[in-house]
Amino acid sequence: MTFELRHLRYVLKVAEQRSFRRAARSLSVEPSTISRRVRDLEDAIGAALFIRGHTGVTVTRAGERFIHRTRTILNQITYATIDVGAIGRGQEGAIKIGLMSSIASGFIADLLDAFTADHAGVRIEYVEGGAMEHIPAIQQQRLDVAFLTGMPMAYDCDLVQLWSERVYVVMSDKHELAKKEEISWDDLLDREFIVSEVQSGPEIHDYLVKHLVELGHPLNVQQHAVYRDTLMQIVARGGCLTLTSEATTAARFPGVVYRPLAREILPFCAVWSPRNDNPAFRRLLSLARTFSKNFGSTDQR
Repeated sequence: MTFELRHLRYVLKVAEQRSFRRAARSLSVEPSTISRRVRDLEDAIGAALFIRGHTGVTVTRAGERFIHRTRTILNQITYATIDVGAIGRGQEGAIKIGLMSSIASGFIADLLDAFTADHAGVRIEYVEGGAMEHIPAIQQQRLDVAFLTGMPMAYDCDLVQLWSERVYVVMSDKHELAKKEEISWDDLLDREFIVSEVQSGPEIHDYLVKHLVELGHPLNVQQHAVYRDTLMQIVARGGCLTLTSEATTAARFPGVVYRPLAREILPFCAVWSPRNDNPAFRRLLSLARTFSKNFGSTDQR
């Protein structure tokens, strides 16, 4: 049995108008076309849907049942089209984002505010971690996108630098360096640092190694399996220092202060799988590229 959706709509319109002629006028179709298609449908299913008369048509008992189920089917098709269309336009669905740090302020916060304003039906899911966790998740498509520092090696992934931020030194408000408005690398020589073994800790460790070892000084870094809140409490209690990016300084912790590290700019990038066909994510990525043209580095703002 083969027929088109428009043939079903012909049946519903005839039942509604109780006339082939009025149904044809309503649909801007020739009456003979509707009559022929309805007759073909009746022949195909083996039952009369209408009793034809000089003044119009009457729906048969079989027709009433057919029309009831047909209306349900067409409604479901309409709803399915609307739902899928919304997903296809990136208006619904979900995006899983990998983050290294706070989104309280900065590029990501502005980006997500703008995105959710126009895509209220899209659910955003966040996963905190570092490149070691996020890149495999991107490759396996367990994440849609990860925002990471630098330009990490990410096999079989696409990557683009989007923005940059200043680097800040984090210390106790009682630390001797807290009196300074800006910190230099010379100020950090022979200091004791603390980093997390999770989240952005490994990246901070590598950053310290790169700069301090190049200056010919030994590195004194404690690594703890703690998250940001606990790390900040340890910094507030003692003489240990750590580093963070500009956006994270919006989060305030008792006894902790932030001081910019002179001339240090940290690039940030987005990493994603080229096979990812999530329409909502593609909308977010497009918006992120637009944002990056206007955001620039801290020195440009």
